[in-house]
Amino acid sequence: MTKVARMTNDQPSPRPPFVVGITGASGAVYATRLLEALIELGHDVHLTISRSGQTVLKHELSLDVDLEQFEPASLQLLVPATHLSRITYHQVTDFLSPIASGSALSSGMVICPCSGGTLSAVAHGSSMNLIQRAAEVHLKERRRLILVPRETPVSLVCLDNMQRACEAGAIVLPASPGWYHGVQSVRDLVDFIVARILDHLDVPHELSRRWGNC
Repeated sequence: MTKVARMTNDQPSPRPPFVVGITGASGAVYATRLLEALIELGHDVHLTISRSGQTVLKHELSLDVDLEQFEPASLQLLVPATHLSRITYHQVTDFLSPIASGSALSSGMVICPCSGGTLSAVAHGSSMNLIQRAAEVHLKERRRLILVPRETPVSLVCLDNMQRACEAGAIVLPASPGWYHGVQSVRDLVDFIVARILDHLDVPHELSRRWGNC
């Protein structure tokens, strides 16, 4: 149920890199599992983390990631040492990063988890950091953008922002795991959401059972 079909680390990525942004909503475990899955499946990732995302990583997963000196020691908190070459890190304040431009190719972007403030910025085109700018780039270039909000209950303002984001071309994928696939652990619930993200990125996987195969 939690198996990921792996590729060897020395194989070149079959596609342009994916962009992953981690923001300050609860649910940091979804982000770390997504990174793990993408890399184990042989894909490269451009990663950026907001300061609130840094706080949530520390609070929920006890991962003390240094965003200023993001060296291999910090990166190994998120992914195994054998996968370090698959990740390129960008500071959230760096608007000169390649992912801030539409000329840099990507296979899609995921903001996971996606805070309410980030959702609002994406919906209204208000790019105050690199995550928000990269999301704007993916919308304008008509590339896949997946937003993973977790907040509940949802206000009318948040619902309006979700609608605006959808109308602009984003996929809103709330972190609302299903229970029909034989849940035995929290990891199964996490994998359900990550599996749905991978589905919408067109990434083949065996992360979670599908309906009809349960």
